[in-house]
Amino acid sequence: MKIGKQKDPTSSIATSNSDMIVVRGLDLCKDLIGSVSLTEHFWLLVTGDRPTTAQGRVLDACLVAIAEHGLVPSVQAARMTYAAGPEAMQGAVAAGILGCGSVILGSAENAGKFLAKVREKATNGDVSAAATAVVQEYRANKMPYPGYGHPLHSDADPRAARLLAVAQEQGLSGAHIAAARAAERVIKETTGKSLVLNVSGAIPAVLLDAGFPLAGLKGVPILARAASLVAHLVEEQWRPIGFLLSEAAEKSIAYEGETPAGFVAGAH
Repeated sequence: MKIGKQKDPTSSIATSNSDMIVVRGLDLCKDLIGSVSLTEHFWLLVTGDRPTTAQGRVLDACLVAIAEHGLVPSVQAARMTYAAGPEAMQGAVAAGILGCGSVILGSAENAGKFLAKVREKATNGDVSAAATAVVQEYRANKMPYPGYGHPLHSDADPRAARLLAVAQEQGLSGAHIAAARAAERVIKETTGKSLVLNVSGAIPAVLLDAGFPLAGLKGVPILARAASLVAHLVEEQWRPIGFLLSEAAEKSIAYEGETPAGFVAGAH
């Protein structure tokens, strides 16, 4: 994306006048409010088209699958931020969302690019050969395989299995899911390690097969996790643990730097 003067200063998402609010060509009040779910509306906003029932089901399943994952770093950041500034829930939610990176939440986007590359190379229909080429490329460059491996679900990620099943049930299992499965086999053959397809790999596989754009993949876990962060912050109001998390960090991390003469370590 170039920085500078924009040649096409337009948007096709929304407009309004004194009588009507238009979203993607539809009357917000007449056509959307009370008629579509947030999931369906999200698809419409991102793609410009209303989803089919099958597309909506797949996207909804992905949002549910990735929304909550316990006291992960993004949740801890949000709860500690709220403890320090309870007057601004939006700041605490933002603190959690800012932790969306290549390891947490953002890995779905990288996995989508990985699967898209496998599909692009499978020009002759040989997805196994394409997966082998991409896996070897990543290995040669010492890059991790995004969407594969899990510290807890080492045999199989149940969320990934369920998402693939939902796509199959909705008739939307296609080339990207085939690429994901082929890559899983090839990674094991190449490395000797069983790095199973995880939820961050299953999400782009099913969404890309459903017609969701690659450019919007990162937004799916962001939207889902925002809902979870609000839940944690509501709980933080009546069952606060933000400062406990901070205190636990102080107790768990030892100081190893130099100290002035006569300094004796102790509680703050």
